[in-house]
Amino acid sequence: MNRARRARIVATLGPASRAPGTVKALAQAGVDVFRLNFSHGSHEDHAAAL
Repeated sequence: MNRARRARIVATLGPASRAPGTVKALAQAGVDVFRLNFSHGSHEDHAAAL
């Protein structure tokens, strides 16, 4: 039986993890939602990464 997973996987994107290849690898690994860490970088930095 294939039951839906109840837990969700959240990944935080920061300077070390916002490269396109890293984001793609995280998504392929099963991440459900990404959040941005505004303790590192400006709003402009995060907007450029999106």
